[in-house]
Amino acid sequence: MAFFSSLLSRSLARARSISGLSLRAIALRSFASKDEKIDASAYHLSGGSSFMRGTVFWEPNKPLTTEEFHMPHPKAGEILIKTKACGVCHSDLHVLKGELPFATPCVVGHEITGEVVEHGAHTDSGIIKRFPIGSHVVGAFIMPCGNCFYCVKGQEDLCEAFFAYNRAKGTLYDGETRLFLRNSGKPIYMYSMGGLAEYCVVPANGLAILPNSLPYTESAILGCAVFTAYGAMKHAADMRAGDAIAVIGIGGVGSSCLQIARAFGGAEIIAVDVQDDKLQKAKTLGATHTINAMKEDVVDKIKEITGGMGVDIAVEALGKPKTFLQCTQSVRDGGKAVMIGLAATGSLGEVDITRLVRRQIKIIGSYGARARQDLPKVVKLAESGVFDLSAAVSRKCKLEEAGNAYRDLDSGSIVGRAVVEIM
Repeated sequence: MAFFSSLLSRSLARARSISGLSLRAIALRSFASKDEKIDASAYHLSGGSSFMRGTVFWEPNKPLTTEEFHMPHPKAGEILIKTKACGVCHSDLHVLKGELPFATPCVVGHEITGEVVEHGAHTDSGIIKRFPIGSHVVGAFIMPCGNCFYCVKGQEDLCEAFFAYNRAKGTLYDGETRLFLRNSGKPIYMYSMGGLAEYCVVPANGLAILPNSLPYTESAILGCAVFTAYGAMKHAADMRAGDAIAVIGIGGVGSSCLQIARAFGGAEIIAVDVQDDKLQKAKTLGATHTINAMKEDVVDKIKEITGGMGVDIAVEALGKPKTFLQCTQSVRDGGKAVMIGLAATGSLGEVDITRLVRRQIKIIGSYGARARQDLPKVVKLAESGVFDLSAAVSRKCKLEEAGNAYRDLDSGSIVGRAVVEIM
């Protein structure tokens, strides 16, 4: 009897829900190819939102499609965000090209800003007080669980749950995704929070308040491009004022490294790339010297600039074997070579072992920063104007144009960072 009562209740609830939909919303359908534009205003019930749009990656080298999803719901310790903007990052591109294995189909996009619209049931009152409904937030791509061995030690960038569940399985930390297609109920996996959607669920530990003085669109890059650069300079490199820095690869993350190096008081800040337009832009972001790797020997030129010594810190932001070697060869004795560029699975980098041993060369990997410790500091850098957000973002586009943005990123035609506006 209880079963039939429950079934009847669900049926009545569904009927009420359908009756609240506009005729326009009922007429909308999902298509394998989403060339048609969908009016987002049709996606709202009188009592709230019932479903949303999101961009789905199905398999490598296939077009992204815009699909309809059931409205995602947060669980304890999680927050539902109305997404305002999402950055276009090379990490996503590695997944889209099949260079980094990830669960499919999935929603990519991992540097977001948005508005808090719902807290998960049984969420701690402290989280609710810190992130009240309506507050503006920015999300870090590394979303720490807060409870594992590394999180307890303060090394949230090594969070066990993040890598075991999100990066290995495409889920949150109960082993389940929060994304399900509206037409079939099929589960869709999440790269970080799955930011290329109108709403996303984010563990509260991965969020920081975004001041009203900072814009949603430009601030999206704080959660990955700037967050990654800050982690590399602050924790991996332990950069000090007066250090000489080289950054190899001036994309979104590399250009952020230039600004962070300037903020931390770098003496010589050397930008290395193969495109003159990116190098010209680098001069406005803090670079004191530029090197076109197609025209000059990178290592020789860096040593010439530094009086034969090499730099205190070299940062590799491309993830290529050739630039890995350049990075290690560019540092002075006792210097640090910091690797932040992701590479295709199985890629290997060479190193001169004898020099590494005799001259105390330090090779350090750095994936990102620490959300609870560092994301508020990154926000303050932007709020104070020390980090220039407007100079870092070079292109804005709509959700339906995300596929084009990734293609342009792959071709090298985006200087700086592109951001998808979802407002």
